[in-house]
Amino acid sequence: MKILSFGAGMQSTALALMACENAMNDPAPYPMVPVYDAVIFCDLGLEPLWVHTQMEFTRKACEAAGIFFKVLDTPLYQDFVENFGERRTISIPWWTLRKDGHKSKMPRYCTLDYKVETISKYVRWELIGYRKGQRLRLEDVKAHEMHMGFSFEEKHRCKENPNRMFVNKYPLVDMQLVRADNYRYILEHWGLDTKASACAFCPFHRNYFFQYIRDHEPSTYGAVLDVDHLLRDKNPKPPMDSDLFISRSRKRIEDLTPDDCNDAECFEYCGRSVWNGF
Repeated sequence: MKILSFGAGMQSTALALMACENAMNDPAPYPMVPVYDAVIFCDLGLEPLWVHTQMEFTRKACEAAGIFFKVLDTPLYQDFVENFGERRTISIPWWTLRKDGHKSKMPRYCTLDYKVETISKYVRWELIGYRKGQRLRLEDVKAHEMHMGFSFEEKHRCKENPNRMFVNKYPLVDMQLVRADNYRYILEHWGLDTKASACAFCPFHRNYFFQYIRDHEPSTYGAVLDVDHLLRDKNPKPPMDSDLFISRSRKRIEDLTPDDCNDAECFEYCGRSVWNGF
């Protein structure tokens, strides 16, 4: 099987829409992109509104092209806010600061546990038909492809899949398409203006992101503040000797200044600077 791990950001949206064009045209205009057996999106519970706009647009395009599209409920946000400080929770790469000034970052397991493994289990149990606990058949060892939406400038992130069933594929890297190329394709071919996809409380956001959602998505911003207050008011299990922060500036979100937020990541398109969503 050929599966697209769909995050609803620029890159995976470009792959899904290219697959739709391939499904509806002969010859296929994008021969390095397969017509996927399944496009799978993990709903983590708190993304900026544009992520769900991009997801719904792509879902409709896939349905029109006859490509199976699945949304999995993977409640990272709900699990975290219910359990943080009460019991062990998934490790999110929060920025840390000790009282002696030492700075570090927590390990990142959220993507692996709430996206990669969730999709792998769904494919194994629901699409291929394994029973839970059933051993992997030899004919399925590294027999299936998991496609990832990494663009060419992210080729350093390309890794082998540790799951014995899958081989990772990175068509945008193979096609040498950078983020701006994907943005241009989606906008000019499909009329959709896209941004990057991530949880709203992802620590990899630039501070500008939090200023943007404060001004444009107040309910999302309020939920991010609630997460930040949890990090301030509770200690994780097991306890740590560091304070935890969402912002890379190691400040509380509500304390960020305009100067702190002058850090938007942008790329050039048609002579103008476009914010990428981070």
